[in-house]
Order: sequence, then C-alpha cells, then structure tokens
Amino acid sequence: MPAPTSWLKRLVVGRPFRSDTLGETLLPKWLALPIFASDPLSSVAYATQEILLILSIGGLACFTLAPWVGLGVAVLLTVVVISYRQVVKAYPSGGGSYEVASRNLGSHAGLVVAGALMVDYIMTVAVSVASGVDNIISAVPELNDHRILLDIGFIVLLAAMNLRGIRESGRAFAAPTYLFIATVVLMIAAGFARVATGHPPVSESAGYTVRPEQAGLTGFALVFLLLRSFSSGCTALTGVEAISNGVPAFRKPKALNAARTMTAMGVTAVVMFGGITAPALITKVHIAENTCDLAGFRGDCTTDPQRTVISQIGAAVFGGDHAVLFYVLQAATALILILAANTAFNGFPLLASILAQDRYLPRQLHTRGDRLAFSNGIIALSLVAGILVFAFDGSTTRLIQLYILGVFTSFTLCQAGMVRHWNRELATATTGRAAIRRSRLSNAVGAFLTAIVLVVVLVTKFSHGAYLVVIAIPLLYGLMRAIHRHYTHVREELQPDEESELLPSRVHAIVLVSTLHKPSQRAIAFARATRPDTLSAITVNVDDADTRELRRQWEARGMKLPLKVIESPYREITRPVVQYVKNLRRGSPRDVVCIYIPEYVVGRWWENVLHNQSSLRLKGRLLFEPGVMVTSVPWQLHSTTRRDLHRVRPLPGDIRRGVTTTRRPG
Repeated sequence: MPAPTSWLKRLVVGRPFRSDTLGETLLPKWLALPIFASDPLSSVAYATQEILLILSIGGLACFTLAPWVGLGVAVLLTVVVISYRQVVKAYPSGGGSYEVASRNLGSHAGLVVAGALMVDYIMTVAVSVASGVDNIISAVPELNDHRILLDIGFIVLLAAMNLRGIRESGRAFAAPTYLFIATVVLMIAAGFARVATGHPPVSESAGYTVRPEQAGLTGFALVFLLLRSFSSGCTALTGVEAISNGVPAFRKPKALNAARTMTAMGVTAVVMFGGITAPALITKVHIAENTCDLAGFRGDCTTDPQRTVISQIGAAVFGGDHAVLFYVLQAATALILILAANTAFNGFPLLASILAQDRYLPRQLHTRGDRLAFSNGIIALSLVAGILVFAFDGSTTRLIQLYILGVFTSFTLCQAGMVRHWNRELATATTGRAAIRRSRLSNAVGAFLTAIVLVVVLVTKFSHGAYLVVIAIPLLYGLMRAIHRHYTHVREELQPDEESELLPSRVHAIVLVSTLHKPSQRAIAFARATRPDTLSAITVNVDDADTRELRRQWEARGMKLPLKVIESPYREITRPVVQYVKNLRRGSPRDVVCIYIPEYVVGRWWENVLHNQSSLRLKGRLLFEPGVMVTSVPWQLHSTTRRDLHRVRPLPGDIRRGVTTTRRPG
C-alpha cells in the first residue's frame, strides 16, 4: 500500500521516467516556441500599456509621443533578437548569457549575469501571473477581491505542470500560445480593416480626459518622461534570451533549430507589438496609473479597476465587451500571460543546474527529478515568486518596476562578451572573416543600445522599486561566491593523502543500551561480528529504578558483555555519552570509537514522532567528534510490513530492454 504522500506525488507529477529516455523529451521547433518564447510573445500584451501609463503623467498631449516610443522599443527588440542568434550559434551548450560572460569577461561578470538572470526569471513569473490575473479581472471584475489567491493558485498550477516534464508541459501550453497569436492577429487585421472602410473603432475610454500629474512638461522633464516611458515599454524584451539557455532541449541540429525558433519569435513579437500599439492610438485608449486621474471614468475610481489596453482594443474592434471574440481574446490573453511564466520555469532550473554544476549553487539543483525535469529549481522558483506576489499585493505596475533592470544587465554583459568572442575568432580565422565582422557588428550595436537602456532603466526606475534589484543582484553574487568557496575548501580538504591510508591503532566498540530487548541484542551481536579490539555496553542513569531493573535483567540473562553505567545528575543523555567518548579517545588519537545505536524502523509517518528522538540528537552531536563512527542498527517493527518497498511496477519497454522486476512473494 503506497504512502499518501507517494500517491499524491504520482497524481501530480506522474510516473517516473528512466534516465535513458532523456532523448525522447527533446523538442521540435513548433513545441519549443511556446515553451521558451511565451514570455516575449506575451509581453506585447502589456508593453504598450506600460508606455501609455507613464505618458499619462504628462496628460493627453504626451500620448502623441507614443508612436516614437513604440518604434524605439521595436527597433531595440529586433537588434537584441539578431544579437542572441549569434549567441545560439556560438555557444550551443545552453549556458546563454552566463556562459558568454564567464568565458569572455571572467567569472565575476558571469556571476553578475547569473544573478541578474535569476532575478529576471523570478520577476517573469510574478509579473506574468499578475498581469494575466489583471486580464481575467478585466473580463470578470467581481474577482478583484481574490487577486492574490488567484496569483498564488496559478503559480502552484504552473509548478505542478512543469514538474511533469518539459515536453508534457509544452504540449499543454502550446494551444493557448498559438490561440493568443491567432486572436491578436485577427484583432489587428479587423481593426485596420475597419479603419480602411472609414469606420475606425473607438475604445470605451476615448471620451475620458487625463488629469496630468505634471502639466506643461518641457525640456529635460519631457525627455525624462520619454525615457521612463521607453524603459517601461522595454518589458517587451523580457525572456528573449531564454532560447539561448534552452538550446540543449531542442532536437538536432540543436543550434540551427534554436536560431530559427528565435527568428520566428522575434518576427512575431515585433508584428504583434506594433499591431497593438497602433490600434491603441487609433481607438484613443486613455489609461492612467491612478484611476481617479481619469475624468469621466465610469464607476468608483477608488475600488473599480481599469480595463487593460488590449481588452479595450478588443472590445472596440470586436463589437463590445459582450462579444464572443472579446471573451476569446481575454481568455487567450490571460492564458498566455500566465503561461508566459513557463519561460522562467524552463530557464531558471536550467541556469540553476549549470551554476550548481560549476559549484556556485547547491548541488541539489543539478539533479533531475522523476520526470527528468530539474524539480528542485522549479520548486525554489515557485516559492520565491509566490512570496514576491504576496508582498506586492499582486500589483503588475508595482512589480514591473523591479523587472527589466536584471534583463538589461544580462543583455549588456552578454553582448559585450560576444564582441570579445568575435575579436578572438578574428585573430585566428583564415576564412569567413567578413561573416565574423558582421556578427561582431551586430553584437556591438546590441551592447551599445542595451547599455544605454540599462542606464535609462536604472535612472528612471531606481526610486520606483528598482533599487531592490540593485541590492538583490550583489547579494546573489556574494552568495554564489560563498557557496563556491565552500565547495572549493571541501574539495581541497578531502583530497586523499598518505595519512588517510593508515589503519587505526585500535577500534573501541560501544553499544548504547536503554533496555534489554531484541534491538539491543541485535546491536550487540552486530558489534561482536565486527571483531573490535574492545567491546562494551553503556547506559545512562536517568532513572535509578530503570537502571537497577536493567542491571537485574543483564545479570539474569548472563550477558558476557560488561555493562557500564554513566551517571547523569541532570537527566541528560547526550552530554554524558559525548563526554565518555571524549575521555576514551583522549589517550590515543589514532584509536577509533564506534558507537552502535539500536533504532526502531516504523512504517507510519506519525510513529517517527514516538521513537528514536534521543538517538537522533545523540547522532547529531557525535558526528562532530573526530575519530568517532556512528552505526545505526535497525529493528523493523511490524508496521513496516505495510511498506512494500520491493514492489516495483515495470516501466514501458523494460521487458524489451531485458530489465527484470523483483516482487515480494504474496
């Protein structure tokens, strides 16, 4: 009978996959696109909105600047996609920005990139889920009071899907991604068709006016507002690097398939971003950070949410907020925004695995789980993102201020590293030098533009929450350096030497006895079988009556082994035993003391609370004593017969591979 936890795990995660089936989980291009590109594709749903929200600070007059801001974002997105195609071709092993920076700029730059990417992936989950829930609330405003609960619920659902494996989660997420692309393209085409026929769509907020927070902006103030709006619109670039991190997950030829997928992602994202920005201006969407700044807003501005930009465009194009296509658009948008977090659920565990392999993160993050996914990384990402959403009340606008600083830090260092990579290639290349120069130029332009955006983002968003990222990245850098130092010191300390090959002078065996019963008899028999130089049994006198009864039983059974009683006036067990062992070793440092501890093995989880607590504390303390070995001698209680650990179901293909399964009789 399987344990309840095991049954629940199989229900959520599914049956385990064999290690030799890893190749069967590799992705074709059509499936890799929704898995690795759902974040940049979904970002177009709110990038235009973020541009307009910042421009609204200056009033309606500043909305006329939105096309130029949108054009700048589209150009930058194109340049970054072209630059990362070079990364995919040059470094197909899957390290992405981290590998590029580490190899070409040094380990310090690589760790800065790694810290920035980890922050980026965490924020991707938080922002994507929060934005998706915003669109659900736009369609069903009554859910506004349950925003945080919905956010956390979707994070848990995404984690569960990804724990089932990259290929299975990709199949589940492919349909919503392609539905979103198709619906947005239909909306864009229908909107421009209505414009062409002389009946341009009009949004529900077209009649609103915006009360400017800063009226009459000119000169430097206007430039600063434009830069801040541009930096907010650059959220459309988030997740672009995920494909470069996930190259090993593609089918062969891996690099070529990854590069083609990145091209498809870039073209689709640019078309959709431009196609949403233009209709937003045509339909005269008016939106503000503070709802009460919208004069004419229908409803209570202190409690009722504004509709998102894409939902207003959809309602205007498809014939109102009760049209079937409007609900299809809202459902597709909410799904893609929530599923955009899947980019992070694939990118973060892969990056964490590489960092763990390089000894910069705990080794547990390098291990694949039952479904050949990096389960520990998925769980860690879910926990941190959930805490972040809760701390910021699920507000997309507040969360997004923390978002793109990490993105452009990794972009800039990666592109700078690629420039140095091409310089090295040119120094040794005898053919194809023109192609190398073109690649270097694209990466140089990318490094220059992303560095400018990085400075703009840092300046314009620092006081709005980006300072938290400025703190977080150095903290992650310091943590990874500390972990690496620990692993380095441990490896150096454990190097074999001549002294470690010497045998101990003597072995003193000690059996801990509290009661004369079957477990203690087995421990004594096992200790005798090892043939130590000396063998004794000890008990701690916590209760005089119990100790006298133990002595009586010991003598009545004629035990040949001497029983030593250790006094404990304060009724402790651990400290007297540890002190006794220390005194025993003090005479000869080369002697080894082996402690045999009888332990119960129970079959039910709650029985663990009732047994073995003293032995656990004692083992935990003795492990810190040099020259002391601790051996647990198990005694299985009858409840363990319910735990059939030898019963294993055969996996598909086991018989064909010649794998046999052992079953317990009966």
